[in-house]
Amino acid sequence: MSWTWQLEKADGTVIAARELTKETWISQSDAESWLGEHWPSLLKAGVDQVTLLEDSRVEYGPMSLHPAPE
Repeated sequence: MSWTWQLEKADGTVIAARELTKETWISQSDAESWLGEHWPSLLKAGVDQVTLLEDSRVEYGPMSLHPAPE
C-alpha cells in the first residue's frame, strides 16, 4: 500500500511528474504531514489542488491549496 498526492491545475488537469517530484509514503498521515509542510511551495510551482491516492484509489480530493477567501 502506498500513498501519493496527485498534483493538479484548477481545472483538474494532472501536472506531470517530470515537472514536479512525485513523492510516495507508506501511511496516509505521513502524506498529509508532508502536504502540510509543502503546500506553499507547491502553490508557487503552479499546483492549484491535490487529490490523495491510496495506490490508484482516491481517498479524497480534489482539495484546493489556495487560502479560503475572507
